[in-house]
Amino acid sequence: MPRPSKTIRCSSCSCPPTNGSITYLSELSNEPLRDLHDGASVCSKDYALMQCAHLHACQQHLVQAGVLVAERHDMGSGVSKGATSGPCQASTGIMKIGMDPVLSKKYMTLDQNGKVQAEYVWIDSDYWDGQSFDLCCKTLTLADSPVSLDEIPIWTYSGDDAKDIVIVPRRMYRDPFRPGNNNIIVLADTYQEPSGDEKDHGPATKFNTRAACESAMRRAEEIGEDPWFGFEQEYYLLDTTTNWPLGWPHGKYPDKETAFYCSVGSQKVVARSLIESHYRACLYAGVMIGGINSEVAPAQWEFQVGPASGTLGADDLWMARYILQRLCEEYQVGVTFDPKPVIKQAGIGCHTNYSNMATRSSPGGMDAIKLQCERLRKNHDKHIANYGIGNERRLTGKDDTASINDFSWGVGDRAASIRIGCKVAMRDCGYYEDRRPAANMDPYLVSQLLVETTLLEKEEPHAKPDADVESIPIE
Repeated sequence: MPRPSKTIRCSSCSCPPTNGSITYLSELSNEPLRDLHDGASVCSKDYALMQCAHLHACQQHLVQAGVLVAERHDMGSGVSKGATSGPCQASTGIMKIGMDPVLSKKYMTLDQNGKVQAEYVWIDSDYWDGQSFDLCCKTLTLADSPVSLDEIPIWTYSGDDAKDIVIVPRRMYRDPFRPGNNNIIVLADTYQEPSGDEKDHGPATKFNTRAACESAMRRAEEIGEDPWFGFEQEYYLLDTTTNWPLGWPHGKYPDKETAFYCSVGSQKVVARSLIESHYRACLYAGVMIGGINSEVAPAQWEFQVGPASGTLGADDLWMARYILQRLCEEYQVGVTFDPKPVIKQAGIGCHTNYSNMATRSSPGGMDAIKLQCERLRKNHDKHIANYGIGNERRLTGKDDTASINDFSWGVGDRAASIRIGCKVAMRDCGYYEDRRPAANMDPYLVSQLLVETTLLEKEEPHAKPDADVESIPIE
Protein backbone atom coordinates (compact mmCIF):
# COMPACT_ATOMS: atom_id res chain seq x y z
CA MET A 1 0.00 0.00 0.00
CA PRO A 2 1.39 3.42 -0.86
CA ARG A 3 1.70 5.81 2.05
CA PRO A 4 -1.09 8.38 2.51
CA SER A 5 -0.19 11.67 0.91
CA LYS A 6 -1.30 15.22 0.80
CA THR A 7 -2.16 16.53 -2.65
CA ILE A 8 -0.01 19.37 -3.92
CA ARG A 9 -1.50 21.68 -6.51
CA CYS A 10 0.71 23.18 -9.16
CA SER A 11 1.17 26.79 -8.06
CA SER A 12 1.64 27.84 -11.66
CA CYS A 13 -1.59 26.45 -13.14
CA SER A 14 -3.58 25.12 -10.16
CA CYS A 15 -4.44 21.95 -12.07
CA PRO A 16 -6.27 19.31 -10.03
CA PRO A 17 -4.46 16.00 -9.65
CA THR A 18 -5.11 13.25 -12.20
CA ASN A 19 -7.47 10.64 -10.75
CA GLY A 20 -5.53 7.71 -9.37
CA SER A 21 -2.24 8.78 -10.88
CA ILE A 22 0.12 9.98 -8.19
CA THR A 23 3.90 9.97 -8.21
CA TYR A 24 5.28 9.08 -4.79
CA LEU A 25 8.56 10.66 -3.77
CA SER A 26 11.19 9.65 -1.27
CA GLU A 27 10.89 11.56 2.00
CA LEU A 28 12.77 14.81 2.45
CA SER A 29 14.24 14.56 5.91
CA ASN A 30 12.85 17.26 8.20
CA GLU A 31 13.12 20.06 5.69
CA PRO A 32 10.67 22.96 5.78
CA LEU A 33 8.26 23.63 2.96
CA ARG A 34 10.16 25.06 0.03
CA ASP A 35 9.55 26.04 -3.58
CA LEU A 36 11.66 24.05 -6.02
CA HIS A 37 10.34 26.16 -8.89
CA ASP A 38 7.12 27.89 -9.74
CA GLY A 39 5.35 24.62 -10.56
CA ALA A 40 5.84 22.48 -7.44
CA SER A 41 6.31 22.60 -3.70
CA VAL A 42 7.38 19.71 -1.49
CA CYS A 43 8.04 19.27 2.24
CA SER A 44 8.85 16.39 4.58
CA LYS A 45 5.18 15.67 5.23
CA ASP A 46 4.03 15.85 1.63
CA TYR A 47 5.06 12.87 -0.48
CA ALA A 48 3.03 13.40 -3.63
CA LEU A 49 3.62 15.59 -6.61
CA MET A 50 0.46 15.93 -8.62
CA GLN A 51 0.61 15.03 -12.27
CA CYS A 52 -0.10 17.97 -14.55
CA ALA A 53 1.24 19.66 -17.65
CA HIS A 54 4.24 20.83 -15.65
CA LEU A 55 5.22 17.33 -14.47
CA HIS A 56 8.35 17.09 -16.59
CA ALA A 57 9.67 20.47 -15.45
CA CYS A 58 8.80 19.62 -11.83
CA GLN A 59 10.58 16.31 -12.10
CA GLN A 60 13.76 17.86 -13.50
CA HIS A 61 13.93 20.24 -10.56
CA LEU A 62 13.21 17.45 -8.10
CA VAL A 63 16.01 15.31 -9.51
CA GLN A 64 18.38 18.25 -9.33
CA ALA A 65 17.29 18.82 -5.71
CA GLY A 66 18.10 15.19 -4.85
CA VAL A 67 14.51 13.99 -4.59
CA LEU A 68 14.24 10.58 -6.26
CA VAL A 69 11.09 9.20 -7.80
CA ALA A 70 10.43 6.03 -5.84
CA GLU A 71 7.25 4.59 -7.30
CA ARG A 72 4.42 5.37 -9.69
CA HIS A 73 0.86 4.12 -9.19
CA ASP A 74 -1.59 4.18 -12.10
CA MET A 75 -5.21 3.11 -12.23
CA GLY A 76 -5.35 0.00 -14.39
CA SER A 77 -2.80 -0.68 -17.12
CA GLY A 78 -1.25 1.50 -19.78
CA VAL A 79 -1.83 5.25 -19.79
CA SER A 80 -3.31 6.49 -16.53
CA LYS A 81 -6.86 7.80 -16.51
CA GLY A 82 -7.03 11.43 -17.37
CA ALA A 83 -3.53 11.49 -18.79
CA THR A 84 -3.06 12.41 -22.40
CA SER A 85 -0.41 11.64 -24.95
CA GLY A 86 0.41 13.18 -28.29
CA PRO A 87 -0.56 11.61 -31.62
CA CYS A 88 2.95 10.39 -32.35
CA GLN A 89 3.48 7.66 -29.82
CA ALA A 90 1.54 6.11 -26.96
CA SER A 91 2.73 6.66 -23.42
CA THR A 92 4.32 3.68 -21.67
CA GLY A 93 3.69 5.06 -18.21
CA ILE A 94 7.43 5.40 -17.56
CA MET A 95 8.68 8.71 -16.22
CA LYS A 96 11.79 10.38 -17.59
CA ILE A 97 14.61 10.25 -15.06
CA GLY A 98 17.77 12.32 -15.43
CA MET A 99 20.98 10.28 -15.08
CA ASP A 100 24.43 11.83 -15.06
CA PRO A 101 26.49 10.03 -17.77
CA VAL A 102 29.72 11.35 -16.27
CA LEU A 103 29.28 9.06 -13.27
CA SER A 104 29.56 5.90 -15.38
CA LYS A 105 32.67 6.95 -17.30
CA LYS A 106 35.11 5.95 -14.56
CA TYR A 107 33.63 2.46 -14.54
CA MET A 108 33.45 2.06 -18.33
CA THR A 109 37.23 2.57 -18.53
CA LEU A 110 37.98 -0.24 -16.07
CA ASP A 111 39.90 -3.25 -17.33
CA GLN A 112 37.77 -6.29 -18.23
CA ASN A 113 40.41 -8.88 -17.27
CA GLY A 114 40.45 -10.31 -20.77
CA LYS A 115 36.72 -10.98 -20.81
CA VAL A 116 34.39 -9.89 -23.62
CA GLN A 117 30.86 -8.54 -23.25
CA ALA A 118 28.48 -9.88 -25.90
CA GLU A 119 25.18 -7.99 -26.23
CA TYR A 120 22.57 -10.28 -27.82
CA VAL A 121 19.86 -8.46 -29.79
CA TRP A 122 16.74 -10.15 -31.16
CA ILE A 123 13.22 -9.43 -32.36
CA ASP A 124 10.32 -10.36 -30.09
CA SER A 125 6.78 -9.73 -31.33
CA ASP A 126 5.53 -9.24 -27.78
CA TYR A 127 6.80 -5.65 -27.94
CA TRP A 128 5.39 -4.70 -31.34
CA ASP A 129 3.18 -1.60 -31.46
CA GLY A 130 3.78 -0.26 -34.97
CA GLN A 131 5.67 2.80 -33.68
CA SER A 132 8.79 1.48 -32.01
CA PHE A 133 10.36 -1.90 -32.72
CA ASP A 134 10.10 -5.12 -30.80
CA LEU A 135 13.82 -5.38 -30.08
CA CYS A 136 15.17 -7.02 -26.95
CA CYS A 137 18.70 -7.38 -25.63
CA LYS A 138 20.75 -8.92 -22.83
CA THR A 139 24.46 -9.40 -22.20
CA LEU A 140 26.66 -12.47 -21.79
CA THR A 141 30.29 -12.54 -20.64
CA LEU A 142 32.60 -14.52 -22.96
CA ALA A 143 35.98 -15.86 -21.87
CA ASP A 144 37.67 -14.93 -25.15
CA SER A 145 37.10 -12.75 -28.17
CA PRO A 146 35.17 -14.81 -30.77
CA VAL A 147 36.56 -15.05 -34.29
CA SER A 148 33.41 -16.52 -35.86
CA LEU A 149 29.74 -17.04 -35.06
CA ASP A 150 30.47 -20.67 -34.18
CA GLU A 151 32.37 -19.45 -31.12
CA ILE A 152 29.38 -17.49 -29.78
CA PRO A 153 27.05 -19.58 -27.60
CA ILE A 154 23.43 -20.25 -28.49
CA TRP A 155 21.42 -18.75 -25.61
CA THR A 156 17.84 -18.60 -24.34
CA TYR A 157 15.38 -16.19 -22.78
CA SER A 158 12.07 -16.73 -21.00
CA GLY A 159 9.13 -16.93 -23.36
CA ASP A 160 5.40 -17.40 -22.84
CA ASP A 161 3.94 -20.40 -20.98
CA ALA A 162 7.13 -20.88 -18.95
CA LYS A 163 8.97 -22.07 -22.06
CA ASP A 164 12.38 -20.83 -23.07
CA ILE A 165 12.99 -19.25 -26.47
CA VAL A 166 16.30 -20.16 -28.08
CA ILE A 167 18.31 -17.27 -29.57
CA VAL A 168 20.80 -18.26 -32.26
CA PRO A 169 23.65 -15.90 -33.26
CA ARG A 170 23.47 -14.80 -36.94
CA ARG A 171 25.64 -11.67 -37.23
CA MET A 172 28.40 -10.11 -35.14
CA TYR A 173 29.08 -6.36 -34.83
CA ARG A 174 31.49 -4.21 -32.84
CA ASP A 175 29.76 -2.63 -29.86
CA PRO A 176 29.79 1.21 -30.09
CA PHE A 177 28.35 1.50 -26.56
CA ARG A 178 31.22 -0.48 -25.01
CA PRO A 179 34.11 0.47 -27.31
CA GLY A 180 37.39 -1.37 -26.96
CA ASN A 181 38.13 -4.72 -25.30
CA ASN A 182 36.66 -6.54 -28.34
CA ASN A 183 33.10 -6.17 -27.01
CA ILE A 184 30.45 -7.17 -29.54
CA ILE A 185 26.77 -6.99 -30.40
CA VAL A 186 25.27 -10.27 -31.60
CA LEU A 187 22.20 -10.16 -33.84
CA ALA A 188 20.24 -13.35 -33.21
CA ASP A 189 16.97 -14.93 -34.32
CA THR A 190 14.53 -17.00 -32.28
CA TYR A 191 13.53 -20.66 -32.17
CA GLN A 192 11.51 -23.02 -30.05
CA GLU A 193 13.19 -25.37 -27.64
CA PRO A 194 14.64 -28.57 -29.16
CA SER A 195 12.81 -31.85 -28.84
CA GLY A 196 13.45 -35.38 -30.05
CA ASP A 197 16.36 -35.53 -32.47
CA GLU A 198 16.73 -31.74 -32.66
CA LYS A 199 20.14 -30.73 -31.30
CA ASP A 200 20.43 -26.99 -30.74
CA HIS A 201 16.90 -25.68 -31.29
CA GLY A 202 13.46 -26.49 -32.59
CA PRO A 203 11.56 -24.79 -35.44
CA ALA A 204 11.56 -21.04 -35.89
CA THR A 205 9.17 -19.04 -33.73
CA LYS A 206 6.17 -17.45 -35.42
CA PHE A 207 7.81 -14.03 -35.11
CA ASN A 208 11.15 -15.14 -36.58
CA THR A 209 10.87 -13.70 -40.09
CA ARG A 210 14.60 -13.99 -40.76
CA ALA A 211 14.54 -17.78 -41.14
CA ALA A 212 12.08 -17.78 -44.04
CA CYS A 213 13.85 -14.80 -45.63
CA GLU A 214 17.20 -16.60 -45.49
CA SER A 215 15.62 -19.68 -47.03
CA ALA A 216 14.22 -17.60 -49.92
CA MET A 217 17.69 -16.14 -50.52
CA ARG A 218 19.21 -19.62 -50.62
CA ARG A 219 16.61 -20.77 -53.15
CA ALA A 220 17.42 -17.72 -55.28
CA GLU A 221 21.13 -18.54 -55.05
CA GLU A 222 20.43 -22.10 -56.21
CA ILE A 223 19.01 -20.76 -59.50
CA GLY A 224 22.02 -18.49 -60.03
CA GLU A 225 20.54 -15.28 -58.63
CA ASP A 226 22.06 -12.69 -56.29
CA PRO A 227 19.40 -10.21 -55.06
CA TRP A 228 20.64 -6.90 -53.65
CA PHE A 229 18.74 -4.58 -51.32
CA GLY A 230 19.12 -1.00 -50.15
CA PHE A 231 16.85 0.61 -47.56
CA GLU A 232 15.95 4.27 -46.97
CA GLN A 233 14.78 4.47 -43.36
CA GLU A 234 12.78 7.53 -42.35
CA TYR A 235 11.82 8.35 -38.76
CA TYR A 236 10.76 11.17 -36.43
CA LEU A 237 12.48 12.21 -33.20
CA LEU A 238 10.04 13.04 -30.41
CA ASP A 239 9.92 15.08 -27.25
CA THR A 240 9.24 12.40 -24.63
CA THR A 241 7.24 14.83 -22.50
CA THR A 242 4.76 15.96 -25.16
CA ASN A 243 5.01 13.06 -27.64
CA TRP A 244 5.24 15.78 -30.30
CA PRO A 245 8.11 16.05 -32.82
CA LEU A 246 11.28 17.31 -31.20
CA GLY A 247 11.70 21.07 -31.45
CA TRP A 248 8.11 21.73 -32.52
CA PRO A 249 5.85 24.00 -30.43
CA HIS A 250 3.47 21.63 -28.65
CA GLY A 251 0.37 21.02 -30.77
CA LYS A 252 1.60 23.35 -33.49
CA TYR A 253 3.27 22.87 -36.87
CA PRO A 254 6.42 24.32 -38.42
CA ASP A 255 6.34 26.97 -41.12
CA LYS A 256 5.24 25.30 -44.35
CA GLU A 257 7.06 27.92 -46.42
CA THR A 258 10.46 26.91 -45.00
CA ALA A 259 12.50 24.25 -46.77
CA PHE A 260 13.71 21.71 -44.21
CA TYR A 261 14.89 18.98 -46.60
CA CYS A 262 18.70 18.61 -46.36
CA SER A 263 18.70 21.88 -44.44
CA VAL A 264 21.44 23.64 -42.46
CA GLY A 265 21.21 26.02 -39.51
CA SER A 266 19.86 26.19 -35.97
CA GLN A 267 16.50 27.56 -37.14
CA LYS A 268 15.89 24.52 -39.34
CA VAL A 269 17.84 21.52 -38.01
CA VAL A 270 16.90 19.56 -34.90
CA ALA A 271 19.22 17.14 -33.02
CA ARG A 272 22.02 16.86 -35.57
CA SER A 273 24.41 15.75 -32.81
CA LEU A 274 22.27 12.65 -32.17
CA ILE A 275 22.10 11.87 -35.89
CA GLU A 276 25.87 12.24 -36.30
CA SER A 277 26.37 10.00 -33.26
CA HIS A 278 24.15 7.38 -34.87
CA TYR A 279 26.03 7.61 -38.16
CA ARG A 280 29.43 7.17 -36.49
CA ALA A 281 28.20 4.39 -34.20
CA CYS A 282 26.88 2.44 -37.21
CA LEU A 283 30.18 2.83 -39.05
CA TYR A 284 32.07 1.66 -35.97
CA ALA A 285 29.76 -1.34 -35.54
CA GLY A 286 30.22 -2.46 -39.13
CA VAL A 287 26.73 -1.60 -40.36
CA MET A 288 26.66 -0.84 -44.09
CA ILE A 289 25.17 2.62 -43.57
CA GLY A 290 25.21 4.56 -46.80
CA GLY A 291 24.41 8.07 -45.60
CA ILE A 292 22.02 10.39 -43.74
CA ASN A 293 19.91 13.45 -44.50
CA SER A 294 17.28 15.62 -42.85
CA GLU A 295 13.83 15.26 -44.34
CA VAL A 296 10.93 17.55 -45.25
CA ALA A 297 10.02 18.44 -41.65
CA PRO A 298 12.20 19.36 -38.67
CA ALA A 299 13.01 16.32 -36.46
CA GLN A 300 12.33 14.04 -39.44
CA TRP A 301 15.46 12.23 -40.59
CA GLU A 302 16.55 9.45 -42.90
CA PHE A 303 19.48 7.05 -43.04
CA GLN A 304 20.30 4.58 -45.79
CA VAL A 305 21.57 1.00 -45.50
CA GLY A 306 23.12 -1.02 -48.34
CA PRO A 307 23.26 -2.07 -51.04
CA ALA A 308 23.82 -5.53 -49.65
CA SER A 309 23.26 -9.07 -50.84
CA GLY A 310 20.60 -11.43 -49.48
CA THR A 311 19.68 -11.01 -45.82
CA LEU A 312 22.73 -8.85 -45.04
CA GLY A 313 20.91 -5.60 -45.76
CA ALA A 314 17.94 -6.52 -43.58
CA ASP A 315 20.30 -7.58 -40.77
CA ASP A 316 22.11 -4.26 -40.95
CA LEU A 317 18.86 -2.27 -41.00
CA TRP A 318 17.71 -3.98 -37.82
CA MET A 319 21.07 -3.30 -36.20
CA ALA A 320 20.95 0.37 -37.26
CA ARG A 321 17.46 0.62 -35.74
CA TYR A 322 18.72 -0.92 -32.50
CA ILE A 323 21.65 1.50 -32.32
CA LEU A 324 19.30 4.44 -32.95
CA GLN A 325 16.94 3.39 -30.17
CA ARG A 326 19.86 2.91 -27.76
CA LEU A 327 21.16 6.39 -28.57
CA CYS A 328 17.70 7.84 -28.00
CA GLU A 329 17.88 6.27 -24.52
CA GLU A 330 21.06 8.21 -23.82
CA TYR A 331 19.81 11.47 -25.29
CA GLN A 332 16.42 11.06 -23.55
CA VAL A 333 14.66 11.54 -26.88
CA GLY A 334 11.80 9.54 -28.35
CA VAL A 335 11.70 8.03 -31.83
CA THR A 336 8.75 6.83 -33.87
CA PHE A 337 8.51 4.84 -37.09
CA ASP A 338 4.74 5.16 -37.36
CA PRO A 339 3.83 5.66 -41.05
CA LYS A 340 1.84 8.83 -40.28
CA PRO A 341 2.93 10.21 -36.91
CA VAL A 342 1.68 13.74 -37.62
CA ILE A 343 -1.69 14.08 -39.32
CA LYS A 344 -1.05 17.20 -41.40
CA GLN A 345 2.44 16.16 -42.54
CA ALA A 346 3.58 13.68 -45.17
CA GLY A 347 4.02 10.15 -43.87
CA ILE A 348 7.32 8.33 -43.48
CA GLY A 349 8.44 5.19 -45.27
CA CYS A 350 11.29 2.80 -45.83
CA HIS A 351 11.73 2.80 -49.60
CA THR A 352 13.41 -0.41 -50.70
CA ASN A 353 15.82 -0.43 -53.63
CA TYR A 354 16.04 -3.85 -55.25
CA SER A 355 17.99 -5.47 -58.05
CA ASN A 356 18.96 -8.94 -59.24
CA MET A 357 21.14 -10.51 -61.90
CA ALA A 358 18.53 -9.96 -64.61
CA THR A 359 17.93 -6.27 -63.86
CA ARG A 360 21.66 -5.54 -63.55
CA SER A 361 22.45 -7.05 -66.97
CA SER A 362 22.67 -4.96 -70.14
CA PRO A 363 21.18 -5.25 -72.66
CA GLY A 364 17.85 -6.46 -71.34
CA GLY A 365 17.81 -5.01 -67.85
CA MET A 366 14.81 -2.75 -68.45
CA ASP A 367 12.83 -5.61 -69.99
CA ALA A 368 13.51 -7.66 -66.86
CA ILE A 369 12.40 -4.76 -64.64
CA LYS A 370 9.16 -4.36 -66.60
CA LEU A 371 8.45 -8.09 -66.37
CA GLN A 372 9.08 -8.07 -62.62
CA CYS A 373 6.85 -5.01 -62.17
CA GLU A 374 3.97 -6.92 -63.73
CA ARG A 375 4.59 -9.81 -61.33
CA LEU A 376 4.52 -7.31 -58.49
CA ARG A 377 1.23 -5.92 -59.81
CA LYS A 378 -0.39 -9.37 -59.57
CA ASN A 379 0.77 -9.71 -55.96
CA HIS A 380 0.14 -6.13 -54.85
CA ASP A 381 -2.34 -7.02 -52.09
CA LYS A 382 0.00 -9.62 -50.60
CA HIS A 383 2.85 -7.13 -50.45
CA ILE A 384 0.72 -4.36 -48.97
CA ALA A 385 -0.50 -6.72 -46.24
CA ASN A 386 3.14 -7.21 -45.15
CA TYR A 387 4.56 -3.73 -45.75
CA GLY A 388 3.89 -2.16 -42.35
CA ILE A 389 1.19 -1.50 -39.76
CA GLY A 390 -0.96 1.57 -40.48
CA ASN A 391 0.38 2.05 -44.01
CA GLU A 392 -3.10 2.95 -45.26
CA ARG A 393 -2.73 6.31 -43.48
CA ARG A 394 0.39 7.04 -45.52
CA LEU A 395 -0.35 5.63 -49.00
CA THR A 396 -3.12 8.06 -49.94
CA GLY A 397 -2.07 9.12 -53.43
CA LYS A 398 -0.80 12.41 -52.00
CA ASP A 399 2.63 13.63 -50.86
CA ASP A 400 4.53 11.60 -53.48
CA THR A 401 2.78 8.32 -52.70
CA ALA A 402 0.62 6.00 -54.77
CA SER A 403 -2.79 4.97 -53.47
CA ILE A 404 -2.67 1.84 -51.36
CA ASN A 405 -5.43 0.39 -53.58
CA ASP A 406 -3.56 0.79 -56.86
CA PHE A 407 -0.30 -0.44 -58.33
CA SER A 408 1.78 1.60 -60.76
CA TRP A 409 5.31 1.91 -62.00
CA GLY A 410 7.09 4.62 -63.92
CA VAL A 411 10.45 6.10 -64.86
CA GLY A 412 11.37 8.94 -62.50
CA ASP A 413 7.84 8.95 -61.03
CA ARG A 414 7.89 9.53 -57.27
CA ALA A 415 4.11 9.11 -57.09
CA ALA A 416 4.28 5.56 -58.43
CA SER A 417 4.35 2.32 -56.44
CA ILE A 418 7.61 1.38 -58.20
CA ARG A 419 9.99 4.10 -59.33
CA ILE A 420 12.64 3.36 -61.94
CA GLY A 421 15.50 5.83 -62.00
CA CYS A 422 16.05 7.85 -65.18
CA LYS A 423 19.70 6.70 -65.32
CA VAL A 424 18.60 3.08 -65.02
CA ALA A 425 16.29 3.49 -68.01
CA MET A 426 19.05 5.24 -69.97
CA ARG A 427 21.64 2.54 -69.17
CA ASP A 428 19.17 -0.32 -69.64
CA CYS A 429 20.17 -1.90 -66.34
CA GLY A 430 20.19 -1.34 -62.60
CA TYR A 431 17.71 -1.35 -59.71
CA TYR A 432 14.19 -0.17 -59.02
CA GLU A 433 12.67 1.41 -55.94
CA ASP A 434 9.65 -0.06 -54.17
CA ARG A 435 8.14 3.02 -52.53
CA ARG A 436 5.30 1.18 -50.78
CA PRO A 437 6.96 -0.10 -47.56
CA ALA A 438 6.15 1.93 -44.43
CA ALA A 439 8.83 3.17 -42.04
CA ASN A 440 7.89 0.41 -39.59
CA MET A 441 8.13 -2.42 -42.10
CA ASP A 442 10.06 -5.63 -41.42
CA PRO A 443 12.94 -5.77 -43.96
CA TYR A 444 13.01 -9.58 -43.76
CA LEU A 445 9.37 -9.75 -44.93
CA VAL A 446 9.90 -7.15 -47.66
CA SER A 447 13.07 -8.82 -48.94
CA GLN A 448 11.49 -12.27 -48.92
CA LEU A 449 8.41 -11.08 -50.78
CA LEU A 450 10.38 -9.26 -53.47
CA VAL A 451 12.50 -12.34 -54.16
CA GLU A 452 9.60 -14.81 -54.10
CA THR A 453 7.42 -12.64 -56.35
CA THR A 454 10.05 -11.64 -58.91
CA LEU A 455 12.40 -14.65 -59.00
CA LEU A 456 10.70 -17.70 -57.46
CA GLU A 457 7.17 -17.31 -58.82
CA LYS A 458 7.35 -20.47 -60.92
CA GLU A 459 8.80 -22.52 -58.09
CA GLU A 460 6.55 -24.87 -56.16
CA PRO A 461 5.08 -22.82 -53.29
CA HIS A 462 5.86 -25.55 -50.77
CA ALA A 463 9.38 -26.45 -51.82
CA LYS A 464 11.25 -28.51 -49.25
CA PRO A 465 13.08 -26.14 -46.90
CA ASP A 466 16.62 -26.44 -45.71
CA ALA A 467 17.00 -28.83 -42.82
CA ASP A 468 17.77 -26.13 -40.25
CA VAL A 469 15.61 -23.30 -41.62
CA GLU A 470 11.81 -23.21 -41.78
CA SER A 471 10.69 -21.88 -45.18
CA ILE A 472 7.17 -20.49 -45.23
CA PRO A 473 6.13 -18.54 -48.35
CA ILE A 474 4.07 -15.56 -47.25
CA GLU A 475 0.35 -15.98 -47.83
